[in-house]
Amino acid sequence: MRCDKFLNAVNITKRRAVAEDMLEHKVVFINGQAVKKAKEVKVGDIIEIRYLEKTDKFEVLQIPTTKSTPKSKMDEYVKRLQG
Repeated sequence: MRCDKFLNAVNITKRRAVAEDMLEHKVVFINGQAVKKAKEVKVGDIIEIRYLEKTDKFEVLQIPTTKSTPKSKMDEYVKRLQG
């Protein structure tokens, strides 16, 4: 699944446009590399989002098969890591 769609589908971002903007401004990294929105996300990847004051890290546990998932199911798709 494309990175922009993944971030939105698992509720890391509220809207896909927000995910696209973050990717365009190079604040999203997968396995330490700044990525573009078309980058494919795979199980086991570490997604890092570098905000001004903090960094959020997530490990990809599985790829959703639907366009969106309930917020309550977020833990099935990503695991928040200590940043």
